[in-house]
Amino acid sequence: MINKNSMKVLVVDDSKLMRVRIIALISGIPGIDIVAEAGNITEARKFNDELKPDLMLLDIRMPDGSGVELLKHLNKKHDSLTIVILTNYPLVQYKEKCLELGADYFFDKSTEFEQVRDVILKMQNEYSNK
Repeated sequence: MINKNSMKVLVVDDSKLMRVRIIALISGIPGIDIVAEAGNITEARKFNDELKPDLMLLDIRMPDGSGVELLKHLNKKHDSLTIVILTNYPLVQYKEKCLELGADYFFDKSTEFEQVRDVILKMQNEYSNK
């Protein structure tokens, strides 16, 4: 059951192992509800539209599209959604494009994975003080 005072999180990554790692990293944070996990862009759009998460953790490369393309879609429709890109492709051009399209944070999975938890803790503190 989702607590209406909790921050709703959608995890989007094509790797089941990575989704498990992300969920393990953040699930112990009080006030976090992981409302869904998506393994492709189609699922991500569906869950986002149905569940209206507060936060999306998003990979760039997906089997049926690109996280960059999803950002274009989300930027037009969901202004209040916070988006954290977590990718194995930390190229400058990807980072610039993602931030330009509305991503709030951009992290390299291999070197900045733990920073995701710090960002979510900060966000959760701000969210709970609303």
